[in-house]
Amino acid sequence: MILKSTIDRIMEATDIVEVIGEFVQLKKRGANYVGLSPFVNERTPSFTVSPAKGIFKDFSSGKGGSAVTFLMELEKFTYPEALKWLAKKYGIEVEETVDAPEDREADNRRESLMIVSGFAAKFFHESLLDTDEGKAIGLSYFKERGFTADTIKKFELGYSPDQWEAFTGEALKQGYKEEFPVDSGLSVKRDNGNLYDRYRGRVMFPIHSFTGRVIAFGGRTLKSDKNVPKYVNSPESEIYHKSNVLYGLYFAKKAIREEDNCYLVEGYADVISVHRAGIENVVASSGTSLTVEQIRLIGRLTKNITILYDGDAAGIKAAVRGLDLILEEGLNVKVVLFPDGHDPDSYVRQVGTAGFKKHIDDNKKDFILFKTSLLLKEAGNDPIKKTEVIRDIVESIAKIPDSIKASVFIKECSNILQIDERALLSELNKMRQAKAKKDGQQPNGRMFTPVEDYPVDDYPVVTEEPKETFSQEKEIVRLLLLYGNKMIDWDGIANTYIGPFMIAELNDVEFEYPAAKKFIELYSKEVENGILPEDQHFIHYPDKEIVDLAVTLIATKYTLSENWYEMHKILISDEQANMKATILGAIFHLKMHKVGKMLDNLRKELQNAVTDEDRGYIA
Repeated sequence: MILKSTIDRIMEATDIVEVIGEFVQLKKRGANYVGLSPFVNERTPSFTVSPAKGIFKDFSSGKGGSAVTFLMELEKFTYPEALKWLAKKYGIEVEETVDAPEDREADNRRESLMIVSGFAAKFFHESLLDTDEGKAIGLSYFKERGFTADTIKKFELGYSPDQWEAFTGEALKQGYKEEFPVDSGLSVKRDNGNLYDRYRGRVMFPIHSFTGRVIAFGGRTLKSDKNVPKYVNSPESEIYHKSNVLYGLYFAKKAIREEDNCYLVEGYADVISVHRAGIENVVASSGTSLTVEQIRLIGRLTKNITILYDGDAAGIKAAVRGLDLILEEGLNVKVVLFPDGHDPDSYVRQVGTAGFKKHIDDNKKDFILFKTSLLLKEAGNDPIKKTEVIRDIVESIAKIPDSIKASVFIKECSNILQIDERALLSELNKMRQAKAKKDGQQPNGRMFTPVEDYPVDDYPVVTEEPKETFSQEKEIVRLLLLYGNKMIDWDGIANTYIGPFMIAELNDVEFEYPAAKKFIELYSKEVENGILPEDQHFIHYPDKEIVDLAVTLIATKYTLSENWYEMHKILISDEQANMKATILGAIFHLKMHKVGKMLDNLRKELQNAVTDEDRGYIA
């Protein structure tokens, strides 16, 4: 048990913003910090950290508490584990009432597996540096790849002796129970009950958890025997679930937040070589197919992923496989391929840091440009295959939850494939409706659905009309002032107010009109704090610009007389009668006026292509 005095020191030293900031990308909002919930998948920030109170609150999942609670909820730490993690972070020596040395198993089974994995990492690392076999084979291999002593130490690289029981024998000699090396995947039990090492004669790549503890290993053989598998990886265990882990994330998370981008590569060596070159925001899927859980890990730190994969056919197909999953999670994705025969590891060693960065800058492509050019090249002049390509690309666009992005890509797809935009939009609507019907939900992507509200034939053309854009922004402000605190009563949506609904839908929109932009920021802040501001809040606001905007939009010069209809037989549309059309219509038209600017950037990228083949045009 950890002494109370030690716990008090840990609590006093802990900066909750700093701690949670290692796991969640936080942005300052007034006295608090906000970010996307790490507990549930969301697109509008509902996660709040209060440094003054030393607490966090996640309004999506309902979770809340101190930094210790956060670690326990997110990393599944026990209370002592969370305290020890914080103590290590802030350099505090942990005093306990009972002797619990780190080189012995703990009472807790999960902690025991962690400890034996840490012991194994130390054993392999020392075998690499201190034994003749390790130096001659393992250390020589790493040095040939350009790994420095600092890099080897940082990633805890190691070597497993080419003996049947080198590690297992030492673990048992040190007092570890047989079950823990076996259950962690380090040792294998024979039919006769004896144990032997899983990794023999292999260089070792320890795999770290998000908090830096060793939870698994990847072992690479240096033998040329084709009957020997090149890599042997840890099996699933209580502490290691490969679909939830990205190799190198522990070392990359700080750089990912700072650069607001994550480079995704394929293997261990790719990560280490790129990291050694000074590009630290890099992780790997470790040779496995990219999973939703891995994408969400990245999404907690940044919304931008750049895939760096081999230039061979297998690497290209691997890149395409992961694209749709990334898009579906709402992240921005670009793809960079390397010259055939190269992977990120070999290429960065050949051209150096500057050349590597230049190649990325010169060759990164948005997914639609990459996938379109790739699939069209494979299709050749076969019209049937081209039809399949078009459907495949639209299917990818249908996975994008951001309506503005989807709209931009539909327009670009129309341009590249020389297909009428309305035909692509119709196909997109069909796909979204089919998915919604399958999921038993309302169609997602309000930019395009429900179809009857915005017919394909009436799909508007985007033009640059700043004054009209400002009018649309002010219309949003007006609706928030008048109806923000009213409940939504459509499509079976319950317990949702119009104000928060609109703010969530407009999360991807950058307002341009200064007063409207300021109003939206103020309104959003109040919503994040659990308050639904009414018109009086803005009418009496200290900022005159906000007051003027609110009063102008609320006040109307004319009102209809009570007997207007009887006298003139003219029916005036009541916006409250069909609130769904009023709200969704306002959001729809505002977003459409924002699409034009995004299109310009993609068109410039197309114009920079050297040939028609690079552009992916159909001949």
